[in-house]
Amino acid sequence: MKEAMHYERLESSAVRCGLCPHECRIEAGSRGLCGVRENRGGTLYALNYGMTAASAIDPIEKKPLHAFLPGTWSYSYAAVGCNMRCGWCQNYALSQSPKQNRRIKGRFLEPETHVELARRYGCESLAATYSEPTIYFEYALSIMRLAHEAGLKNIWVSNGFINPAPLEDILPYLDAANIDYKGPSDEMYRRHCGARAAPVMETMRRLQQAGKHLEVTTLIIPGINDSEDSLEAIAAALSSNLKADTPWHLSRFFPAWKSTRPPTPLPTLKRARRIGRKHGMRNIRLGNV
Repeated sequence: MKEAMHYERLESSAVRCGLCPHECRIEAGSRGLCGVRENRGGTLYALNYGMTAASAIDPIEKKPLHAFLPGTWSYSYAAVGCNMRCGWCQNYALSQSPKQNRRIKGRFLEPETHVELARRYGCESLAATYSEPTIYFEYALSIMRLAHEAGLKNIWVSNGFINPAPLEDILPYLDAANIDYKGPSDEMYRRHCGARAAPVMETMRRLQQAGKHLEVTTLIIPGINDSEDSLEAIAAALSSNLKADTPWHLSRFFPAWKSTRPPTPLPTLKRARRIGRKHGMRNIRLGNV
C-alpha cells in the first residue's frame, strides 16, 4: 500500500481521484470504481502497490508490438485492477477481482526485483500489461524509472483511459505502447465498458506527439463493432488522428468472461482491413487468426 498520486482532498474527508477520466469522488472508507484506490481518513491509498498478480517473459510480438524491438523478449508484469468493465475481458480475474471491495490479490515484490529479473533473463524491455497499468500507476512508475536507469525499455499495454497529468508523468520513461481502441462511439464505451471514447484517442495522439512508439489494437466483436458503419467509423477516426503508418492490429474475438458471442469470422477481419486501407491506414495486421 502506498499513498496515491493525483488526487485532491475535499470537504468531510472525501477525496477526488485524478488518475483517470472517471475522477471518482471517494468518501472516507470507500474505494473508487477501479477497486484499488481507497480513502482512509482523507488520504487516498493505492492498495495494489507492490502486489504483483502476474509476471512472465513474453515475446514482444505478444503485446502485440510488431515494429518495436522485434524478435526480443519482454518481461511482463501486472497488479490487479482496471477502470473499465468490458464484458469480454480475457484477463477478468486480474482486472475485475478487486471490485466490490474484495481482497487485493498478489505477492509483494519490490520494483527493483522486476528489473533484476528482466536483466537476469536477457529481456530488453519491461511491459506493464495483463490488467490496466493506469490502475497500478504508482507501482508501474517506480519500475519504469529503475528500468530506464538500467538501460531497459518500458512498454504499456493499456486501454488508454488516463488523465493528461499522469500521462505526462510516465512519458519521460515510456518507450512504446499498445492501446486498445474500441472505436469512436461513446455509447458503445459507456454501455459495454463503463467509459468514454474521446480520452482514449487523446491519449494516443499525445503519445505520438511525444515521439513514443504507438501501436493500436481493435478487438472486432460480433454484434458490437463489426458492422460496416462501425468499421468505417473506427478507421476514419484512426486515420484522421494518427499517423498513416501506425500499426493497427485487428484482433479476432473469442468468447470470454460474460460474453458468449461467437468468434469473429475471418471475412469480417478482412473486410475491416480493406476499410482501413481505404482510409489510408498502411500497416494493418490480423491477430488471433
